[in-house]
Parts: sequence; structure tokens; C-alpha cells
Amino acid sequence: MLDQWLACVARLENEVPAQQFKPWIKPLVYLGYDESERVLRLGVPNHFKLNWVKSQFESRIEAIAREAIDPQLSVRFEIHRAEQDSPPARRPAPAVGLNGSAAPGASIDPHAGDLQGDDLAEFAVPSRAGAHGGSPSQDPYLADPFAPDPASSPDSQTRLRPELTFDSFVHGKANQMAWSAALQVVERPGTSYNPLFLYGGVGLGKTHLLHAVGNAILDRSRGARVRYIHAQDYFDEMVRAIQRKSIQDFKRKYQQLDLLLVDDIQFLGGKERTQEEFFYTFEALLSARKQLIITSDTYPKELSAFEDRLVSRFGSGLIVEIEPPELEMRVAILLKKAEQSGEKLPDEVAYFVAKNLRSNVRELEGALLRVIAFARFRGRQLSAELAREALKDLLELSRPPISIESIQKTVADFFKIKTADMYSKRRPAHIARARQVAMYFAKELTQKSFPEIGEAFGGRDHTTVMHAVKRIAELRQHDQEWNRQLHVLEQTLRG
Repeated sequence: MLDQWLACVARLENEVPAQQFKPWIKPLVYLGYDESERVLRLGVPNHFKLNWVKSQFESRIEAIAREAIDPQLSVRFEIHRAEQDSPPARRPAPAVGLNGSAAPGASIDPHAGDLQGDDLAEFAVPSRAGAHGGSPSQDPYLADPFAPDPASSPDSQTRLRPELTFDSFVHGKANQMAWSAALQVVERPGTSYNPLFLYGGVGLGKTHLLHAVGNAILDRSRGARVRYIHAQDYFDEMVRAIQRKSIQDFKRKYQQLDLLLVDDIQFLGGKERTQEEFFYTFEALLSARKQLIITSDTYPKELSAFEDRLVSRFGSGLIVEIEPPELEMRVAILLKKAEQSGEKLPDEVAYFVAKNLRSNVRELEGALLRVIAFARFRGRQLSAELAREALKDLLELSRPPISIESIQKTVADFFKIKTADMYSKRRPAHIARARQVAMYFAKELTQKSFPEIGEAFGGRDHTTVMHAVKRIAELRQHDQEWNRQLHVLEQTLRG
């Protein structure tokens, strides 16, 4: 029976893209076949994989198994945590620092003796804020069906995502300085740029760089004590420590690290006791020449409700802004993401998406996943036209509203007249016709009323605008050449 299952696996390997086969199908373990119930039992390493494999591959696995084993067969997935099936989690050694020295053992908090108590519990599940550093309860794996194998999901101690590395990070003009500073930190942790403070809008790669540094440090020194933490999770963890009277364990846990990576520090705004505790951790690590990297959505001095002494410490190292990616970098990000998910993305599609969505990397990746899913569901090839269909609503939302002024200028350029002629009293035929076209598009493409449009065209009466709209609509209906030209002009106006 095992041979028959292996034949099923071989067939699945031929049918399923490698980027999906390796993380989802390959880890399945044959547990046996119950002939009386006609049930094929397959082992899955964890609950996340079980849910995902059931939702995405169960029907296909069952269909192939029925052909190879039994037409009446059903598949049952079970959690199977054999030691050999899952690689050991990467855990920091308890007593050796990056430079081989013993870890600092004493807290420098003057209130260190205030609270005593139980051991601080470790948490094996990913933080509520997710590894992206976004809003709480966001699960990056559930949001991304092309995510790398989550078998090595964030370790409960380091909380690092192994797939977020320097190799998978696309760098360009917008993030070059942050990229270079992060690499320098890996080369000389605790001495170069300490602390390193990265700030910028959401979805620009701050969290990715934090994980990249942490993973690179662990690759160089397997015994390094590294921890990534979202600021909100730091607060929650401290609250639990106080409730359990284990604040001393909490202090030691963070003050004995070699590398502390804190994401979205702005979440500590207004939390005075947590800021005080973080200040002591900050001082302990810096005095021991241990590295801190902090991210925020704003410049340190613009952080709201933060202690002055903490803001001052943030500015004592290197502060780097990460800017939104330029067009070439957005295209590179899309091509890289597609390659990682096993998709061949045509350059024209990458260019189309990058040109129309400009805000951040996260939005770009979401758009790419949407285009790929749309192509699969429709059974069509990836193309710019398909991307336009798939992202229709996103493109409408991202496009700035069309103004009457922009219509007047574009139409004037199209008809080779001056923009001033749009609201002048001149009435030569070619100017009057261009003005009518501009009025027509002002009504079609904006929410302005007839009187408002008339006012924008030199204070003309609303009946003049109504006549222009009617006249151009008739021209489009009865004159194919005019309709073709106006269609081109409309596409230009819509961007």
C-alpha cells in the first residue's frame, strides 16, 4: 500500500507547482490504510498545515488516491509530530553572547526588587501583531497562499521568520541606506549604528529588514540570543509578567539578549510604565554593547506621548527613513515575489501593476496574488489586460479623482489650443468644439453639476453645458472617427 501512496505522491509532484508541492504535499506522512473503513490516513506536522492542505489539496489528493488505490477511498489528515518529521527549532544558547562572553546577569532597574514571582511563560504561537509588524491578529500565512513553508514559522523564543532574509529583500534607491546600515549591523553588531532606528510608512520593508538582520546574526553565531518583538506584544507580555508576579524573569529575558528587534515602537505611546521598563532594557543592552534595532512609522521626535529621555536615546544612533519604492524597484519586487511563488510573471504585467499601484510593497504583493489567483480561476494566461480586470476596483480606488482643470488642460493639448481658450469668450469653430468636448468629459468623469461646470468654463450658463454634453454624445453615437478619437482621449484622461 505504501508503494501505491508513493505513486500518488509522484503524480502530485508532476501536477502541482514545485513551490506548492514542497511545503504542502512533500511533508505528508503515510500513516496507513484502514481497509474496513476505506480510509487513507496521512500525517501532517501541525494544525496550520492540516487546515491548509485540507482546504487546498484534499479533493485532488483524494481523486488521485481513488484512481491508484480504491475508488471508494476517503482521505483523513491527522496531526503527526514525529521527531524526524520536523527540523528542530533554532534556539539560542542560554549563556554565550555574540563575542563568546558571558551574558550580563544583573538588572540595572533601580526598582528591580519591587516585584518577585513565578517563571515567565514562553509563548509558542506567533504574536497577535504578526511578523509583518502590521495590525494585531494579522496572520501573514493565512493572507498569502504562496508563502514559504511555514514549518519553520516564527520560533517561540526568537520569533524570527526564516524566509525573511537579505536574499529575499529587494533593495533600491528608496531603501538603499537602510539596507546598507542593516548589513553593517550584521558585520559589527553592538558597535556600528547602535541603536539603528528605521522609520517609514506601512508596507515598505521595515519588518523584513528586522528579520533579515536577526536571521543573518543567527547564521553567523548559532548561540546568539536574538528576539524579534512587536511593541504591542512587548506591552502585553509585560502585563502578563506583572499579573503573574514574574517581572524579574521578564527583565532578565530582555536585558540578557544579544540582539533586540522591536517593531512599531509607536505602539508604546502613552504607556508610561512600559516605556520606563523599556528604557531600562535599552540602557542595559547598550551598556553591554548589545545591538538594538527599532522601527516606527514616524521620526523619533514626532512620536506621540513618549518620554523625552527615550526619544533622546532613539536619536543617539543612526536614524534612517525608508521611502516608498520607485517604479523600477516596484517592478523588481513583483518579479521577485512571483519567482518565489513559482510563477512566471510577464514583464508587461509587472510593469502594469507597478505603474498603477504605488503606495507600498504590501499592496503590491497583495495585488500580485490577486492577479495570479484571477488567472487560475479563469483558466487564462497572465497578461496586462487580465491584470486590469483583476485589479479593476483597486485601480479605481488608487487613481486620484479627475478634476475639471486636468480635463481642460488635457483636452486643450489634444486639440492643440491654449488652456485659456477653455474659459475665454473666443468662438472659432475648432475652439468651440474643443470646449464642448471638455464640458462633456467634465460631466462624464466628475461629480460636478451643470452649473458648477459652467462656472469652471468662464462663467457660462448651465444650459450651454447641457447643449455641449448632448452634442458630443450624439457625435460619438453617429460618427465612428469622432468616437474613436474621443475614446483615445477618454483613456488618456482616465490614466
